[in-house]
Amino acid sequence: MRIEVIVLHYSEIALKLGHRAMFVARLVDNVRLAVAGLGTARVHHTSGRVIVELGDSDPAAVLQRLAVVPGIANCLPSRRVAANLEALDAAVDEALEEWSPKGSFAVSVRRADKSFAGSSPDIGARVGARIVARTGARVDLKNPDCTVHVLVVFGEILLGFDRVGGCGGLPVSTAGRLLLLLSGGIDSPVAGLRMQRRGARIEALHFHSVPYLSAASQDKARQLAGVIARGQQNVRLWMVPFGDAQAQIVAAVPRPLRVVLYRRMMMRIASRIGYKCGAGALVTGESLGQVASQTLSNMTLIERAATMSVLRPLVGMDKLEISRYADREGCYEISILPDQDCCTLFVPRHPATAAEEERVLEAEALLDVTAIVKACRESASVETIEAVWPAVGAQRVALV
Repeated sequence: MRIEVIVLHYSEIALKLGHRAMFVARLVDNVRLAVAGLGTARVHHTSGRVIVELGDSDPAAVLQRLAVVPGIANCLPSRRVAANLEALDAAVDEALEEWSPKGSFAVSVRRADKSFAGSSPDIGARVGARIVARTGARVDLKNPDCTVHVLVVFGEILLGFDRVGGCGGLPVSTAGRLLLLLSGGIDSPVAGLRMQRRGARIEALHFHSVPYLSAASQDKARQLAGVIARGQQNVRLWMVPFGDAQAQIVAAVPRPLRVVLYRRMMMRIASRIGYKCGAGALVTGESLGQVASQTLSNMTLIERAATMSVLRPLVGMDKLEISRYADREGCYEISILPDQDCCTLFVPRHPATAAEEERVLEAEALLDVTAIVKACRESASVETIEAVWPAVGAQRVALV
């Protein structure tokens, strides 16, 4: 079916009242960046909607990118129709040659142009009767299997059928910048994606243990950053060598306390880098009770080593919920690839699940904490990771 424009609707942005214009402007800018290079003619805002004019671009490729732009509630592929009922009749007839309702249907009419002849119920009844006459499909206004959308805007009508769900939330860069502690596991990229959809721009930090271990975890971190970058075009990824710090902790600290001390040292280093990159807080993929370092007492003790706020968007989620989210967003298959990250180096068999603060502070007193943090910060490198897209059609999108 011929598609000429994609109509983007937002929901949460509409609640921003006096600040709405700023959020909409940021969303339009982000959409332009997302579809840049795909041949789209123009992106503009009108009548409470963002319109993407496709030009010569592939609608499927454009939809793939728009579906992960934070701030978009849904996308409606549409065709343009002259602003009269006869042209609408002809467009419906033409569309029905390639499309037919799957089960029951309803017609939704929105008139931004109130001067258009005919009320919304009359237009809906006219289009619905035409579809019934051509296909015999059943009308269900309460719970339809599919919906035909008619948008009457100034100077034209937009006719759309299958609406594609967006990721919702707020546009990236409306809520500041956050530094994500990105491991090679399932949880941390999901944490970054969830905060991205609250309007934050994400930078990522990955601790690795090269040359003690292979560079596999670095390669995986780059791939995961490429998924996160889809919502904001690119991600700055900080690489911090952490093996020497772990070796010093192993040499001085009793086995059960090592994991807690590793995490406290990471918090100190991440805080320093967070200030350097302008982040307002750190983000982790921690989930309460999931592993030894994520008991309530250990998380509290670990956070005290940070000098900026620590956000844990997954703290109340279980592993199944997190894995389903990761699978939907396209990072699960990357996360389960085998690697050797710093979490597997020098890890004791039975780490403390409720470390005592006094014992932890005594153990840290045996270390030159300032020197370790400084060495890790100064040896950190940073690279820019561009968005990595699957082949068109490989990424699942939801019809709503």
